[in-house]
Formats: sequence, structure tokens, C-alpha cells
Amino acid sequence: MASLNTLRTRFGVVLSIIIAFALLAFILSLKTEMGFSGNDPKVGVIDGTKIKYSEYFELYNDVKAQTNASEADEQQMDQLADLTWEGLIARHVYQPGFEKMGIGVTETERAGLINGDYRSMVMSSLFTDPRTGLYDVEAVGEFLDRAGTDPQLQYLWASVVARAMQERQTGKYDALVNAGVYANALEVNRAVATSGKSFNGRWTGKRFSDVPDSLYTVTDAEIRAYYDTHKALFEQLPLRTLSYVVFEVAASDEDRAALEQTVREVGEEFAAADDVRAFARNNRYGKISENYIAPGQLLGDQGETLAAGKQYGPVLQNDNWVMSRVVEFKSAPDSIGLRHIVLPYTQNDLADSLMTMLRGGADFAALAEQYSLAQTAANGGDAGVMPFSAFPDELSAQLATAKKGDLLKIAAGNAVQLLQIYRADNASKHMRIATITYPVEPSAATRRSVHNAASLFAVDGRGSIDAFNEAASAAAVTPRVATLSQGERTLRGVDSRELVRWAYGAKVGEISEIIDTGSEYIVAVVTNIDNNGHVALKNVEENIRKILIRNKKRDDLVARMQGAGTTLEEVARSLGSVGTDIFPFDGLRYSSFIVRNMGIEPRVIGAVAMTGKTGVLSAPIKGENGAYVFEVMEIVDEGEKSPAEEKVRLEAEAQGVVARQLAPAIIELAEIEDLRGKYF
Repeated sequence: MASLNTLRTRFGVVLSIIIAFALLAFILSLKTEMGFSGNDPKVGVIDGTKIKYSEYFELYNDVKAQTNASEADEQQMDQLADLTWEGLIARHVYQPGFEKMGIGVTETERAGLINGDYRSMVMSSLFTDPRTGLYDVEAVGEFLDRAGTDPQLQYLWASVVARAMQERQTGKYDALVNAGVYANALEVNRAVATSGKSFNGRWTGKRFSDVPDSLYTVTDAEIRAYYDTHKALFEQLPLRTLSYVVFEVAASDEDRAALEQTVREVGEEFAAADDVRAFARNNRYGKISENYIAPGQLLGDQGETLAAGKQYGPVLQNDNWVMSRVVEFKSAPDSIGLRHIVLPYTQNDLADSLMTMLRGGADFAALAEQYSLAQTAANGGDAGVMPFSAFPDELSAQLATAKKGDLLKIAAGNAVQLLQIYRADNASKHMRIATITYPVEPSAATRRSVHNAASLFAVDGRGSIDAFNEAASAAAVTPRVATLSQGERTLRGVDSRELVRWAYGAKVGEISEIIDTGSEYIVAVVTNIDNNGHVALKNVEENIRKILIRNKKRDDLVARMQGAGTTLEEVARSLGSVGTDIFPFDGLRYSSFIVRNMGIEPRVIGAVAMTGKTGVLSAPIKGENGAYVFEVMEIVDEGEKSPAEEKVRLEAEAQGVVARQLAPAIIELAEIEDLRGKYF
């Protein structure tokens, strides 16, 4: 049974919900100060429903509490944001659809989700006993007991159950769709006919890349006609284009010289210090290694220098000045192999009982499999062979003198560990090291100088896109171009969420304030806002021109092949010598992915697999990368598979396609407008 301590850890974040709501009230009170047009701004539209900031923020905190996630960095925050958005899509797209279709969850099913009769990933993620890997109903009861007097836990419980029920509805819907997936008789018969056959033969042809583009012309009318008839290929989300300049904030030569002088002085003081540990702790750049390290684990001459009791450095390594001294020496085995049994700190009496059994000759592996909470339990508790430097302080103190066959009990943190040593190498010198690392950074004066240059640029470039470009030319900086599609919250190559938020709210020609990324100052201008649902013709006309030229090459080659003769040799000669030859293929099947010497050409594979005769020249085939003809020389029949087998295989493949494309198709139909980037 999961301990109350485990549950306390999992659900302790509930307190953050209270803080979050208070923060929400504060944010909404700011009104237009953050660019909001009202008390509760719109962050998106899902299937015609406006998604307000308050709804998004409330669900965000629900997801955060339920997943016990943190916001340690932007990547984790983005994951939470994506889960929240998926939850909103489920609420406004899936749920109404389930109601219309009559897909629900009965009270019996709801109870089954809670007591484990029905499998739920949501419930299992919270109430699975880590020791057994089984769903823990007693842990559910303990949580509900606590929730009885805690309104916040009651709120959390309702959210968890709602997600579990939604999960079950989604499963029913997926099953309903999959039930409609089938392979018809034509597909099954074709699969059976080709299942046991492989084909050997020859082919010839010409790749489009071997035909000069200059032989073909494409008119503007042809490009326009292709664009109009293939508009689905050019759909896009609303798009913003930015031009921005970067002022890099890097250490100057003067900064480097001044830092080196400082480092040399600190190095002399470090070398003279009697208390190495205290000196390192009192230096803002100082750090003491958590583990003991063997001299051989250090690069270059650092290990040898420190082992001799001398100071290493200061030396410049990858734009960091580094110096180090030994805080403490310890003699310990180079490597230790051990098995362990990990128990909760509350089970100290059990740990003592197991130690008594082990000293009496009990099988360590068997006890580890039965009692240990660690993942190594399935392997008899074997943690493997590790260097002494891998062990933290709470273990290293006792392992330093360990010998093969020793049994140890060590209490540390929230666990009690029983250890059995099955390997202990000869003892050697190990060191705990104090290291002081000064990064090469720009000085405050350098930052001011670069900021002043960025400020001058921002003033000179304000007013229009032309003024921005003229200022860039005068400042000898090259503008960079970036595009931002609706829903994106990051710009490739730019580590600044602030720039993205600004861009979503800016107008064409508007120039940003100076944006500080830490290592750069950025000034940007919005050069274009394209809310058209399709890419403009001028932006794709060159790609269309290439497509049309390729199509003309294809038609031309096919026409030449059709009148070239009745043998592969005659067709090959008609196509010329450049890029043309006769190539063999063997073992080709209907399920093959590529053709030898040809590449990925599904039309060719399909045509070969449907050939029933040998020695017959095929009709010309319009491939993806060229035009081809082939001749099957041998059909190897290895025996057909049964219709039942092929039907199962085909339907499994179809269900796989459905699984990949169902959700994207539903989301596309919902016509989602994602405006979160303006605020988050």
C-alpha cells in the first residue's frame, strides 16, 4: 500500500492552486496594463467557442496539480501548456461530440475506474503501489479520507475522476471508429495473390534530374491554374514575419584582461589558504565536489597535480578560468559491486529483521525481489558495479572500508538500504575537490556600451520598415528574418519568449523595445502580417514552376518510351546514355519499400507485384523521381497466406493509420485559433 507520505508528496502541490487563483485575480486586475482588452482576454477559439484566460489558467493549474509537474524551466512550462490546451480541446470538441453520439460513462463504470475494475491511466498514475506495480485501492481510500475535510483535495479529486471518465469515453469512441475499419474482399484477394510471391527482373528509365530544366517552359497562366486547382496544398495558419537585428553582448579584450588579473590574484590567495573548504565556500564561484574522485578520472595533468597535494590552475578552459585544490583525501576501492534492498524509512524494524535473516544466510536476491521498492528488485537487487566516485556521502563513508561479503544497513533520506557487497577492488587514493570557476563574461561597462548601440539603433530605425533597414545598414548589422505562425510560442534560433509575445501584439512597421536575452540585445520590426488562409501565389510560384517542369519531363519521357521499341535495350538507347542503363532487381515484393538502384517508387513496386507473366515489357510508369519500364524475368511463388491472415494484417494496418490520423482530423475540423503566444 502506498504510504501517506507518498500521497502527501504527490498531492502536496494542491496548495499552489490557492496561490494560483490569487495570482489570477491579481493578473486580471491589471486589465489593459498587460495588453488585455478586457478583464478576461481571449486566448483562443476552439470549435467556435472563445477560450478565456481564466478558463485556461484554471485548467492549467488543475493539470499541474494532477501531474505533480514543476515549472523549473520553459520546456516544462510548455509541456504543461500543451497538456492544458489538449484538455480544452477535449472539453470543447470531444465532450460535446460524445454527448451527441450518446457515448457516456455509467455510474457502474465510474465506480470501476475508482476501484480498479476498469483500467485507467489517469487513476493508475496516481494510485499505483511502486513496490508491486499494482493499482492500490487502499491508497485511494486514504486519499478520500483526507479529502473529507479538505475542500481543495475534494476539488482535485473531482478533476481526477472527470479526466478518468473522459479517458474512458475517448476509449469507447476509438473502439467505435476502429469497429468501422475493415478490409474488403478486393483488398484481401489482392493481398493473398501477392503475399507469397517475389519478383526478379530488370528495369530501365530516366530520372527527372538528368533532364535539363532549360528544355521546358512554364507560363504564368499554367502556374496560376495549378495554384487554383491545388489550393489545399497551400493552406496556412495566420503568419507574421519579423526582421530583427542582434547586438551580441560578449566580453571585450579589456574585460578578458581584467578578469585574468583578478583570477591570478584569487589563485594566489587560494594557494595560500589553510582552510580550502572555507575559502571555496566564501567565493561566489566556488564549489566542493559532492563525491570523491580518483585522480585517473580527471583529464590532462589535473589528477596528477591534485594527487600530489598541489593546486591546479588557474587555467583557461572553454571560456572559464578554473582552479582547484583537494579538500580531503580518502582511501577507497576503485570499484564496488553491490546488491541492495530499499525500504521506506518507516520500515526500520523490517530492515533489522531482514538484516538478521541475511546474517543467518538468507538469499539476498530472494528478499530483494520480495521487499525492495527499487526497480532493481526484479533483478535480485543487483545495482551493478560502480566506481567509488558514483556514491554520495551517505554511502561513501561506509563503503570506503567495505570488503567483499560485507552486509551494511544505511539510513539516508526517506529510505533505509540494506547492502551486500559482492565486489570490492583494492583501495586507492580518492579526493574531494574544491573548484573555483570564473566564467569569461562581459563587464557592466561592456553591457552598457552594447546597450547604448542598440538604443541608438532603435531610435534611428523607428518609424518604418525602410528606416529600420537604413539604421541596420548604418550600424553595420545584418537583419535576420523569422516567421511566426499562429500557435507558435518560440522563434527558431531566438531564446526569448518576450519577443514572441511582443510580435503577436505588434502592427506592421512597429519596432520593438530592446529585448534582453542575457547574451544578446534584440530589436525587431514586424514586416508582414498574413491572415490569408492560403500561402500567397508569389511565395510559391517557383516551387510550382519546378513541379510543372517535372510533370512535363514525366509526360515527355513516357511518350518517348512508348514508341521506343519492344525491348529494354531499345528503350534504354532511346533515352540516351546520361543517367540511363539497365539495372537488375530481385526479391521484390508487394510489401517492399524500395527498388534496388531506383529508390522509393511505390507505383513501380505495385506494377511489378501485379505482373502475372515473365518476359513482357511493361508500359511506361510515371514515378515520383523518374519514368521507368521493367521486365519481370522470374516469379518465385513461396505459397500464399490465408485470406483470414491477410484480412487481419490489412485491418491492423488500417487501424494504425486511423490511430495516427483521427485526432489531427478532428482538430482540423474544429478550426482552432491558438492565441496563447500573446500572453504566455
